Amino acid sequence: MDVKTKRRADVENGDEGEDLVLATMVANGDDISPLVRHAFEMGRPEGLLRQLNFVVRKKEAEIEEMCKTHYEEFILAVDELRGVLVDAEELKSELQSDNFKLQQVGSILLVKLEELLESYTVKKNVTEAIKMSKNCMKVLELCVKCNDHISESEFFPALKTIDLLEKNYMQNIPAKALKRVIEKKIPSIKSHIEKKVCSQVNEWMVQIRSSCKIIGQTAIGRSASVRQRDEELMEKKRKSEELNISVVDDQAYSLVVEEEEDSAMKFDLTPLYRACHIHSCLGVREQFHEYYYKNRLLQLNSDLEISSAQPFVESYQTFLAQIVGYFIVEDKVLRTGGGLLVPDQVETMWETALAKITSMLDVQFSLMKSATHLLLVKDYVTLLGSTLRQYGYDIGQLLDVLDNSCDKYHRLLSEECRSQTLDVLGNDSYEQMVIKKDTDYENNVLSFNIQTSDIMPAFPYVAPFSSMVPDACRIVRSFIKSSVDYLSYGVRTGFFDVVRKYLDKFLIEVLNETLLDTINSGNISVSQAMQLAANIAVLERACDYFLRHAAQLCCIPVRTVEKPQATLTAKVLLKTSRDASYITLLSLVNTKLDEYMHLVEIINWTSEEPKPNGNDYINEVIFYLDSLMSTAQQILPLDAMYKVGTGALEHISNIIVGAFLSDIVKRFNANAVMSINNDLKMLEDFTDERFYSSGLGEIYREGSFKSCMIEARQLINLLSSSQPENFMNPVIREKNYYALDYKKVASICDKFKDSADGIFGSLSNKNTKQTAKKKSMEMLKKRLKDFN
Repeated sequence: MDVKTKRRADVENGDEGEDLVLATMVANGDDISPLVRHAFEMGRPEGLLRQLNFVVRKKEAEIEEMCKTHYEEFILAVDELRGVLVDAEELKSELQSDNFKLQQVGSILLVKLEELLESYTVKKNVTEAIKMSKNCMKVLELCVKCNDHISESEFFPALKTIDLLEKNYMQNIPAKALKRVIEKKIPSIKSHIEKKVCSQVNEWMVQIRSSCKIIGQTAIGRSASVRQRDEELMEKKRKSEELNISVVDDQAYSLVVEEEEDSAMKFDLTPLYRACHIHSCLGVREQFHEYYYKNRLLQLNSDLEISSAQPFVESYQTFLAQIVGYFIVEDKVLRTGGGLLVPDQVETMWETALAKITSMLDVQFSLMKSATHLLLVKDYVTLLGSTLRQYGYDIGQLLDVLDNSCDKYHRLLSEECRSQTLDVLGNDSYEQMVIKKDTDYENNVLSFNIQTSDIMPAFPYVAPFSSMVPDACRIVRSFIKSSVDYLSYGVRTGFFDVVRKYLDKFLIEVLNETLLDTINSGNISVSQAMQLAANIAVLERACDYFLRHAAQLCCIPVRTVEKPQATLTAKVLLKTSRDASYITLLSLVNTKLDEYMHLVEIINWTSEEPKPNGNDYINEVIFYLDSLMSTAQQILPLDAMYKVGTGALEHISNIIVGAFLSDIVKRFNANAVMSINNDLKMLEDFTDERFYSSGLGEIYREGSFKSCMIEARQLINLLSSSQPENFMNPVIREKNYYALDYKKVASICDKFKDSADGIFGSLSNKNTKQTAKKKSMEMLKKRLKDFN
């Protein structure tokens, strides 16, 4: 082999080696990119291409070798495939034949199948239609049922039906038109129900408002019955205490029987409950609560407007009963309404009513002119208070109004009693009251505890007082009763001191002042003044009864007012008025005595002979005094009789002394002195007899009636004395002439002129005595003149 061939062979071997490397890398899946990059970098890509071609050829050779290895099996497979193709053609022809036959048979069945499927579809649609129709029928039935309930005003079942529709049927209504109609109608139906229910509530409000007056009157009537039973029990206890009888408390062992509730108190709140429940179902419960509260508040304000067309005293019962009924209803609504009202709302309504009632009462009380009317209104207001207190309402302000009007009431009451007292005094006969039977004695004497003895007198009984006394006592007793009635059931519990204050004020400012006005009027006679003095003495004694009676009515133990320090001030003032009546009586008696004893005119001061039987006037004076003392002994206390007697006799003594001192009497003689001495003796005898026969002698041992005329007696004794100059003897004067005044004696003695001597007067012994007496008198005159 030449070198060129060998080199090519070496090259080829070398290349073949590289090709194998490359083929191995390709077979292994290695990355040949570095070789490709290196070949192009080296500038010898041809070699790389050649290597790649070598790899391709090698792979082709492998493929050919593999194909050769499996060719026979392929031929066999092809032959089998051809056999299968022939079988397939035969099978195809058979299949086409069978298909043709099947198509012929199946076309009929296909038609039947289509008919069956259509039937199934119709059946499904019918079933759904029936179901939808049933649903619609059920919905329509509920709608009809709802309409029936509404037409029959059965709103709650109607709402339940609507609620059932909304919850269970509305989502399943297949008919959209029906669904839209129902959805549109439900709000209007609810609104209609709400309006109808509100209309029913309004009708109920009108009806319950008209019933409130009857409800209030019934409740107040019950309170009045309870109060009457309590008062009857207290009266029974009071009478038992008066009789000192121990009685068992009826309430302690009484069977409590509940009274059957009056039909008026069984007012029906069902419409209100129903409306409240329906509004709850509608979801507007709070709105209805506010609606009810506002409308009832408007009704309350309307009820609180008092009509001016009718006098208050004629309309107050209806007005107050309406308010009581209103709040009784609201109390029941509060307790049973399930939150329809809250306590604050009821409290607001009560405060509104209370403010207007108290304001109205203040105005009406200020306008009232009658204590009776004021008492009637007060009693009804306290019944209102006691009724509403049972339901928990605060009535303190109401009682305060009544308490503030207490002075006004007692002022009106005092004026009415003053008028009655004036009528009693004006119509009084001022004659001793003649009581003909024991019932009259009990009514006019014992009932006022003004009897002078516990022994029942014989009838007819001549009382020491006139008919004015029991009549005045009845007026005072009625004043006490009216005062207690007003103060009872008020803000004060222990009100005896208040009653006592008003009683004392009434006795002082009305009874006592009226008596004083009568005493000082100057239009009464001696007999009237004496009877008035006797009446005042009895009234003074009756003050203790008035105080006890007030205590009994106030349920105060009588023993607490029987203490000396508990006496009324009026009793002291009545005693003063009694003394004033004695002064008036004495003034009238003295005036009458002045009429009888014009001694300056009726006595012959220079008589030639004395009158042994006294002057004519003294008989009239004694007769008058006898009548005066007899009457005084019958109707006046002994101390009053003594005052009248001593006053009259002192005045007679002053008249006698005054006659001697009168400027009209220029002179008098011994005969005139002797005549007056005889008059004085007759008067002294009469007064001594009257003094001891009346029992005054046992009381006034040191001051008899006779001693009241001591000045006149000592003056007459002095003028009749044979030695008048002894008057200047201190011892004799202190013993016999202590009542005489120097100046008066001097003035009188100057007028004393003894009578002139008669024929043959100088021959008698008497003349000697007269001369001695005259000398003594002249000596007295001289000494008195010197003394002065």
